[in-house]
Amino acid sequence: MATTTVQPTLMGSVFDGPAGYTGVEATPEWAQEVRRLARERNATILAHNYQLPEIQDVADHVGDSLALSRIAAEAEEDTIVFCGVHFMAETAKILSPAKTVLIPDQRAGCSLADSISAEELRAWKAEHPDAKVVSYVNTTAEVKALTDICCTSSNAVDVVASIDPDTEVLFLPDQFLGAHVKRETGRENMHIWAGECHVHAGINGDELTEQARTHPDAELFVHPECGCATSALYLAGEGAFPAERVHILSTGGMIDAAKNSTSNQVLVATEVGMLHQLRKAAPGIDFQAVNDRASCKYMKMITPAALLRCLVEGADEVHVDLAMAEAGRASVQRMIAIGNPGGGE
Repeated sequence: MATTTVQPTLMGSVFDGPAGYTGVEATPEWAQEVRRLARERNATILAHNYQLPEIQDVADHVGDSLALSRIAAEAEEDTIVFCGVHFMAETAKILSPAKTVLIPDQRAGCSLADSISAEELRAWKAEHPDAKVVSYVNTTAEVKALTDICCTSSNAVDVVASIDPDTEVLFLPDQFLGAHVKRETGRENMHIWAGECHVHAGINGDELTEQARTHPDAELFVHPECGCATSALYLAGEGAFPAERVHILSTGGMIDAAKNSTSNQVLVATEVGMLHQLRKAAPGIDFQAVNDRASCKYMKMITPAALLRCLVEGADEVHVDLAMAEAGRASVQRMIAIGNPGGGE
């Protein structure tokens, strides 16, 4: 792919190290150059809610992965620069097969997506040949291609409820989201893969309980991937924390809830990058992380230097086999047909 022109002082500072591309600061000059290069490449820049604040601020669109992939499919530009982790860029390619999809650093992986391989899923399906496979969108293209229907954290309950109650369900890969869905649906013939996002799993119940105890007037926004989701419901059920102030939400649901909240303070249990968009959505609320160390190193690999390099060199391009993309697209479209596409994560 062709490179484009750039200010030499900026590109000359880019350094490729083991933790990603560094050497460039997010100055106003950098932002101006990024936007100029995007126009020159006829590209739209998408940034996930967990990205660095400076990446979110320079992007054309910010949101969860599925919402961004759907924006990518409708965008006039023929190049998509997806500032997120690799499975997200794959999803954009699945929904926009004719467009060029770039990720600023192809090494930006995902512990949750990596927790189940296509080979493992094939073996699991062989053990339950009559089951329907429900996959969270946080999966690889190859896994989506073996999936009957995808789901998001906000519509997972509706997706599982749409399946005949006598049919077994294989739910993957997130065990905490799966436990939430099983609890909400009461479905006994649902098998849950023991995968997890290492960042969300690390936000534990003890931390949440302590934060709730020391902030008795706050609301709780808890992502269902978190290891503390069950603890949040327990606190509410036991009356230790008012049930009306405990909300299990997708990232998109958190933004909507923030805009409608009348609280002065909200405790947030998810990756810390989410705080930037929440504070922009409701600047009058004090948003605090339940665990301020809950930062995804893969999300943070999309640095100012990585984004600059991506736009200059047209790297790294994401490819998905056409047959695999078609099968994966069908699993996403079945979800959308239910009528509640929801938020991506």
